Amino acid sequence: MSVSAPFTPIPALTVAFAGVGRMGANMARRLAECGHRVAAVYDVHAPAAADLAAELGAKHAATLAELAASADLVFTVVTDDAAQLAVFAEPRAGLDSLLAAPGGVRGKTFVNCATLAPATHIEAARRAAELGADTLEACMASSIPQARAGTLYLMCAGEPAVFARLEPLLRQLSTALRHVGPAGRAAQVKALVNMVMNINTAALAEGLGLGQALGLDLDTLREIFAQTGANSQVLKTDGEDMQNRAHDCFFSAAHAAKDSTIAWRLGCEAGLHLPLAAATKLQYDKLVALGLGQLDKSAVAELTFPGRHA
Repeated sequence: MSVSAPFTPIPALTVAFAGVGRMGANMARRLAECGHRVAAVYDVHAPAAADLAAELGAKHAATLAELAASADLVFTVVTDDAAQLAVFAEPRAGLDSLLAAPGGVRGKTFVNCATLAPATHIEAARRAAELGADTLEACMASSIPQARAGTLYLMCAGEPAVFARLEPLLRQLSTALRHVGPAGRAAQVKALVNMVMNINTAALAEGLGLGQALGLDLDTLREIFAQTGANSQVLKTDGEDMQNRAHDCFFSAAHAAKDSTIAWRLGCEAGLHLPLAAATKLQYDKLVALGLGQLDKSAVAELTFPGRHA
C-alpha cells in the first residue's frame, strides 16, 4: 500500500472535479484531506458522483455548467478525447459544458489530467482562453493508490505563470512534478511514457508465456529477470499478476489500447516507423475485441500464455 506523502500546508482553496472515477475520486479525497474544500463533483455515472459528494460533503452537480460555477479551480479527469471535447464544448443554447457556467468562466482555471491526444489538450486550452479562463495539463503517471496518497508523477504543460500559481497545490498531489512546456507537450510526454510501458508489458507477457510453454518455473524465471537486463518496473507491478491471472484493474487494457493508439499516431505524424508500438497496439486492441478491456493491462498475458484466450 502506498504511504501518503507529507504535505506543506497552503491556503485552503475551493475546487471542483469533473470525472470522479477511481483516479478523480482519489485525487478529490487527497485534496480534501489536505484541507481544501471540494465544492462539487460531477460524473456521467451519476451514482459515483453522488456517493463521493456525500462522503466529502460536496455538492453533486447535476450539470457541468453548475460544476464550473461552484469553484474557480476545476479538475477534469475524463476517459478520452471525445469526452474532453464535450466537457469543453463551446457554449451555445441548450448545450451543457464547463464553459457554459452561469456568469462565465473568466478568471477560472481548469486542470486537465486525462491522457489524450496533444491536439485535444490544445483545443481545450484554446476554447477556455477565448472566454478568459486558464488551463493547465497535468498528465498523471502512477495509479489509484498514488492518487489517494498524493504520490503521483505529474507532467504539466501550459503557461509557466499558471503552473507557478498552482504548483503548491499540485505538490500535494505529487511527489514528482515537472513542467515540460506549452500546451500539448505534457500529452506528448505522457503518450511516450505509456507507449514504452505498454510495450514492456506486452514483452513481459510474451517472455513469461514462453517460459510456461517451455515448462520453466515462473517464480524462478521472474527472479532471474529481476537480476538481469530483463528487469523493469512492469516486472515488479505485473509479473506475478500475469502468472496468477490476477487482473484486478489499476490501469485498464482499454486505456492501454487508447494510449498505444495515441502514441502510434504521433509516430505516424512524425514520419516514423514504430513496429513495436504498432504490435503492442494490436495486442491491446485484440483484448478489447475479446471483451477483456475492463481488466488490467496485465491481462495481455491472456493472449500469450498457453491454454488461455489466445
